[in-house]
Amino acid sequence: MTDEKDNPSGFKVVDRRSFTQEGAKRSEEAAGQRAPEPEASPSRPSRIIEPSEEPMEEEGSDFETLVSYLSTTAMFQLGLMAGPGGERIAPDMVNAQRTIDLLQVLQEKTSGNLTSQESRLLDNVLYELRMTFLELQKRQARKG
Repeated sequence: MTDEKDNPSGFKVVDRRSFTQEGAKRSEEAAGQRAPEPEASPSRPSRIIEPSEEPMEEEGSDFETLVSYLSTTAMFQLGLMAGPGGERIAPDMVNAQRTIDLLQVLQEKTSGNLTSQESRLLDNVLYELRMTFLELQKRQARKG
């Protein structure tokens, strides 16, 4: 590897693979070495999320999480949530409608298989998203 003075870009590459090119297992210390985190800048996030080698916990992969994920996606598409930098995102009504339709498909396909709490959650989320979608359509029709 080159020294930092030879590499003007400021990037340092650290090989964290568990095996060498020859296929031999690396020592725990050599495979686990971490590069120092670079300073944050406006164009680069201060923290990089690295994939975990541990399996995901079961608690984070349930029905409520799926409904939350899809409803949050629809809210972004409807322009109700700010972007990562706090900027306003323009509504994308076509994809918002698709996401709301996906939630409806989920409701239809899981009918009779949900707990009362899960069913209420899905009903409430769909109702709120549909009403918001209609309100935004009315606003756009008045402007256009």
